[in-house]
Amino acid sequence: LDYDKVAGYVASLQQADGSFAGDEWGEIDTRFSYCALSCLSLLGRKDQINVDKAVDFVLACMNFDGGFGCAPGAESHGGQIFCCVGALAIADALHHIRADELGWWLCERQLPGGGLNGRPEKLPDVCYSWWILSSLAMIRRLDWIDAEQLRLFILKAQDEIKGGIADRPGDEADR
Repeated sequence: LDYDKVAGYVASLQQADGSFAGDEWGEIDTRFSYCALSCLSLLGRKDQINVDKAVDFVLACMNFDGGFGCAPGAESHGGQIFCCVGALAIADALHHIRADELGWWLCERQLPGGGLNGRPEKLPDVCYSWWILSSLAMIRRLDWIDAEQLRLFILKAQDEIKGGIADRPGDEADR
């Protein structure tokens, strides 16, 4: 693997505002900020980009509720929060997060059945166990949800005969 070539390509995707395009066509999204910072960190090449500008872009996506969207002004979403918090963690910039507000938003994703959703008024989905829990772990608020109820929700979503786990109990499991 040519680390310099990979790092050069990733760095070439950084825009003037610090965001990253997802590809040559230029879609901008905080997912790409996370991917770029993660990739460059793994390669030991964060110095190839303007990390401060990357942090500024991610912070511009922080909302009044402490959450993050895919772009400035976009709705807070569990998956995007993981990307933004992860990007800030890699950039050693977690101190910019309003951790209690964000932790509250994240723990509010737990529904009465124990599962987590990605946004208010949505159904629970096992995938948010990763996005929400990882975010809570990074901001050290993991104990703000009922882990036992979440565990039971996930176990109810598994297909004990054929294997796999569904998005929620009663749905067909992925295999």
